[in-house]
Amino acid sequence: MRRMRRMVSLHLLASVASALAAEPVQFRSDAQHGGLTAAAPVPALHGVKWKFKTGGAIVSSPAVSGDAVYFGSSDHNFYAVQAASGALRWKFPTHGRVTSSPAVSDGHVYFGSYDSNFYALDAASGALLWKFATAGERRFSGRHLHGAEPAAEVMPDPFDVFLSSPALADGVVYFGSGDGNVYALDAASGTLRWKFHTGSVVHASPAIANGTLYVGSWDSYFYALEAATGKERWRFKTGEDPKINNQVGIQSSAVVADGVVYFGCRDSHLYAVDAARGTQRWAFSTGDSWVIASPVVRDGAVYFATSDSGLVGALDARTGGEIFTLEFKHWPFFSSPLLAGSFLYIGSNQGKLLAIDLNDRRLAWSFQTDGAQQNAATYTNADGTPNYRAAASDSFYDQLVIGFNRMMSVGAVQSSPVIAAGTVYFGSWDGQLYAID
Repeated sequence: MRRMRRMVSLHLLASVASALAAEPVQFRSDAQHGGLTAAAPVPALHGVKWKFKTGGAIVSSPAVSGDAVYFGSSDHNFYAVQAASGALRWKFPTHGRVTSSPAVSDGHVYFGSYDSNFYALDAASGALLWKFATAGERRFSGRHLHGAEPAAEVMPDPFDVFLSSPALADGVVYFGSGDGNVYALDAASGTLRWKFHTGSVVHASPAIANGTLYVGSWDSYFYALEAATGKERWRFKTGEDPKINNQVGIQSSAVVADGVVYFGCRDSHLYAVDAARGTQRWAFSTGDSWVIASPVVRDGAVYFATSDSGLVGALDARTGGEIFTLEFKHWPFFSSPLLAGSFLYIGSNQGKLLAIDLNDRRLAWSFQTDGAQQNAATYTNADGTPNYRAAASDSFYDQLVIGFNRMMSVGAVQSSPVIAAGTVYFGSWDGQLYAID
């Protein structure tokens, strides 16, 4: 009888392990984009476990599945490396920058590329399983963008750095595209299930909850679509900026929690919207700073980060009232935070990964990328703030692009961190994937 109970227990454990293994690994942990992890936090920094060098900036957030780490690079390749050592397993070439974050499920790894294709590869070998051609990738563009000259010229936005990262649910993979569409494909075959057209670029990543897909577009609307059919359930209007196209557009990916969908916007607000009806619960103003990073919700608090003002803070999830904010010398945050235990991890454009102790509401430790060690002094003022004047000489559009790339040369961390087995993984604009512990 004791042996039978042991056999039943082992069978149940095996079933649970199998079920857990079958759960997709995707951007910000799950289809709801919760940004929460059950992994133990890394409360103290010991050093670099390994780093893997690619030929271009790594904006893609890594996905750790089993003993492999998957990520894309701006060198046009998609990579799989050993989680323990950083040794290359395989790489797959595309014809464009890979700045979407991958999803891994059932032996497949999914991601999009600036070559206008969406890919499914064999996770073990890197072999192409299928690819789907969109109507054509592009970045958000606007006249007199951010006040750059010449005012009548339509300019692509250099701050539009991310591609939409796929969400997986019920055998379907969902993603947005620069062609203005949201796509739903059969995850096994790549066959189109449906597509929904918005008024502009969709580079935010969709979140799926209770049969509904939630995603924002650069057309200033946030959408709720029926996940099975693509039928619109509701849309929510955010701000516009027709003069210089600065305070407009949704880059932030949404998180769904407790019947509310939370997302940031370049109109300088963090929004809480009723997930069923699309009505506003509250809107938190950041003054004039974009909210690019996706929020995290836990225990009645919404954790968020801002761009130009360089803030990391928490709001009451029910009311939007401020709980606390921490200032980081006006270095922008594009990376989305990860919560592990009582620690929040987030990348900074300062070329750092930060670990914030939420109990003490202070910086616990920070890690500086190689790019920051080499270039931070050139583009940092004496008071620690960004030295934009050293990066760009005037307001001409070409200088905007040059200045952006110079500021990114400090090894900006726009990739969102992932923790697995006591190691923090993230990418940097210095072209390296870091594993630190």
